[in-house]
Amino acid sequence: MNRILKIGTRDSELAVWQATLVQNQLAAHNIQSELVYIKSDGDIDLVTPLYEIGVQGVFTKTLDAALLSGRIDLAVHSMKDVPTGLAKGIVQAAVLQRASYIDILVHKGEWHKQNGEWTINNPTAVIATSSIRRKAQWLNRFPEHRIENLRGNVNTRLQKVADSNWSGAIFAAAGLERIEKRPANSFELNWMLPAAAQGAIMIVCREEAADTKEACALLNHADTALCTRLERDFLRTLMGGCSTPISALAQIQNNTLLFRGNIFSLDGKQMLETQVELPADTAPDILANTGNKAALELLGKGADKIVEAIRHAGY
Repeated sequence: MNRILKIGTRDSELAVWQATLVQNQLAAHNIQSELVYIKSDGDIDLVTPLYEIGVQGVFTKTLDAALLSGRIDLAVHSMKDVPTGLAKGIVQAAVLQRASYIDILVHKGEWHKQNGEWTINNPTAVIATSSIRRKAQWLNRFPEHRIENLRGNVNTRLQKVADSNWSGAIFAAAGLERIEKRPANSFELNWMLPAAAQGAIMIVCREEAADTKEACALLNHADTALCTRLERDFLRTLMGGCSTPISALAQIQNNTLLFRGNIFSLDGKQMLETQVELPADTAPDILANTGNKAALELLGKGADKIVEAIRHAGY
């Protein structure tokens, strides 16, 4: 490729780190690129809860517009922020190898281990998160706790936790670890199933840009691309939105595909879950339908009623 590719990215520290990773990986294939910084709607309004400002595409729409107008050649996103239905004219060009998918709790010292599990003696503790999914799973486990909204980039949110009287706040491990900001006062929430595609980085480009797609394909990690596809299929078939208490995780280990998914009511009181295990060498068409089939299973068990209640609540 003779031209310099323009990589669109949000201007937060984490987003720039991710875009720089893509830039470095392209450079390893002798492909030159430069970063173009773009502020998204989600970065401008740091107060309103995500579900109130229409979370679908809140971090991607501005980059989509820049892509379609030709201002940039490709855009780099945290994959969990990307709507399951991409804008017309935009396609997935690559998915990088996944980092940690785990959620963690950054806490204020009230937590301690008991019988191998982290616990807190304060039954009315306050936990911060802007994620409907995290809120529902947390209330399912700790129904007496109160949830506060937490918005902003990683550094802003960490500072808010330090300045607050909260007992803790939930973060994605990958985001903090990538920019080396994970505090010592944190622990993994191994019981919390992640958002679809959490920990993965997606590159998108214009559908007709054959040379850009060819360049990005060099960075694609096949196993991560498959697993995140199944997770996003599960999300889309159940409801299609990412501001919903729906979680999914697909992993390929020891030549086995393990898929887990769940859906919660908004208050965390209702929960339906599914698990599928298949040999990784299963016929591709059967393997590719795993996420969709798992979602249909839950819909048959009553997930449609939970989904309808979520829609009536305005999410």
